[in-house]
Amino acid sequence: MNFYSVIIGTELLNGRRKDAHFAFLNNELLKRGWEQKGSFVIKDEPPFMADIFNLIKNDPDSVMFCFGGIGATPDDYTRHVAGDVFTDGKMEVNKIAEKTIIDTFGSEAYPHRINMATLPINASLLKNVVSNVPGFYLEDRFFFTPGFPSMSQHMVVEALDKLYPQNKPKYRLTLTAFCSENDLVDTMKLIPQDIDMSSLPQINGDKRTTDISIASQDEEKTKKYFNMFIDYLMKNDVKYNIEQKKDHNECI
Repeated sequence: MNFYSVIIGTELLNGRRKDAHFAFLNNELLKRGWEQKGSFVIKDEPPFMADIFNLIKNDPDSVMFCFGGIGATPDDYTRHVAGDVFTDGKMEVNKIAEKTIIDTFGSEAYPHRINMATLPINASLLKNVVSNVPGFYLEDRFFFTPGFPSMSQHMVVEALDKLYPQNKPKYRLTLTAFCSENDLVDTMKLIPQDIDMSSLPQINGDKRTTDISIASQDEEKTKKYFNMFIDYLMKNDVKYNIEQKKDHNECI
């Protein structure tokens, strides 16, 4: 699966607030062996929001966590934009959400809070441990949570535990080569797209080193392509160190 985050809030972009969603979601994904493919911090601007939602929707393997804009104020557009993009504009009053809001706020549910029960059709709900006003999700893939981390973080955990509890482990091998990154480019070109490869060059005075990391869910393929770098380094008498380190949900 390809995980995306969409963090909606002009106040983040103009510096009035600091984002806490990306780091939390990223950590929860990594603990379960998942990674984000993309993250967007965007303005509360419906056409732009729809463009981003459509981009993510067009990825058949996408899973999206959206933060912000599901409240009852005039600048909370997310519920209706989500309906436009994901349910062809079809909305409905979610009876469970409606009852929860009325039970929580009584007469103060009207005239505004009750509008938070109007959701894209066939939405499922996420529990709000702070205010009881639920978040929601569609197709078991597109999750919409409040902008308040105290509310959204529990929803993220609920969604992941229920639907994406654990990815298959990756096998990762890492080395530090005592040479320039440029020396390894021809070997890098031989690594197929389904293998995760990263290259991190470092310069310390006149000394150059390059960290190479190879990972996949296939242990034998990981070893095969990692050994291509070993073979090159040995053939060219380049010194290297192999790192023995485990990442989240990864094996060595």
